[in-house]
Amino acid sequence: MLWKYLAGIAKNYGMKALAIGGMPDHVHILLSVASEMSVPKAINILKSNSSKWMRTQLRQFAWQEGYAAFSVGTSGLNKATDYINRQPEHHKRRDFAQEYLSLLKKHGVEYDPAWVLVGFRIVSPPRGS
Repeated sequence: MLWKYLAGIAKNYGMKALAIGGMPDHVHILLSVASEMSVPKAINILKSNSSKWMRTQLRQFAWQEGYAAFSVGTSGLNKATDYINRQPEHHKRRDFAQEYLSLLKKHGVEYDPAWVLVGFRIVSPPRGS
C-alpha cells in the first residue's frame, strides 16, 4: 500500500514514479522530477506526506533522517527498474546495510563508516520469505 501511496504523492506534486519497491526496512524510488524541483524538496514532499498517512495505518512510523539519491540516465532506466522490482529476491543474498554500503562504494560516494548507518535499525526478513 505504501508504494502506491508514494506514487500518488509523486503524481500530485508533478513528479513521476517510474518504479517503487523495497523491503520492510527501506524503499527504492525511481523518480522523474521536474528540473525546477530539487532532490531534497522531492524527498521532503514524499516523506512528509507519506508519514502522515502511515501514522493512520500504524501506531508508530518514521522515516530515517537521511536518504541517498543517485541519478540514472535514460539508458539505465530498465536496469534500475528491474533492480527495484526484484528487491525481495535481491535481499535473500544481502541485507540493507550491505546493499547501501555497496551502492555508495560503486558510485564513489565518500562516507564516514562511523556515521553512515546511525539511527537505522536493521530489520531481518521473516524466515522463509
